[in-house]
Amino acid sequence: MDQITHALVDSLAAHNISPHIITFLVSMIPLLELRGGILIAGTVLKQPFILTYITAVLGNMLPIPFILLFIEKIFQWMKKIKYIEKFPHWCEAKALKHSDQIKKYGYFGLYLFVAIPLPGTGAWTGSLLAVLLGLKRGKSLLCIFLGVLTAGLIMSLVSYGALNFILDMFK
Repeated sequence: MDQITHALVDSLAAHNISPHIITFLVSMIPLLELRGGILIAGTVLKQPFILTYITAVLGNMLPIPFILLFIEKIFQWMKKIKYIEKFPHWCEAKALKHSDQIKKYGYFGLYLFVAIPLPGTGAWTGSLLAVLLGLKRGKSLLCIFLGVLTAGLIMSLVSYGALNFILDMFK
């Protein structure tokens, strides 16, 4: 967890904000998303698994329908405004770098893209890619949701030590 994220969590916790609200908010932030929310809740805030998992999934999924529905219009608008017109182009180029998997495997590729918690992947980028590649919004939303559920399980295994427990059994 980087220093900025740690400072944000410390600041929220210092103001007596519920750990579940912190998990929800962190899970909504692009780049951090559910991966960051579960990691923070499991390792820093010491929250129980099931409520953390549900909270992080809900936080990560909240912005996704809005991205699928409105990102094209928002980017069109931003491209007309001096000083920020380069930002949507940058976002689109960054997302399209990851498009090969989705172009090759379609909706299953979108699911995998969101499900495997690696840097640069996740629900936000997956949603943007779905729009840029002209995928159907309803199917994309389902694939992204399933991907978020899977990524949440993977991150929970890491954050809550279950993966270490399983690996230790085979030593």
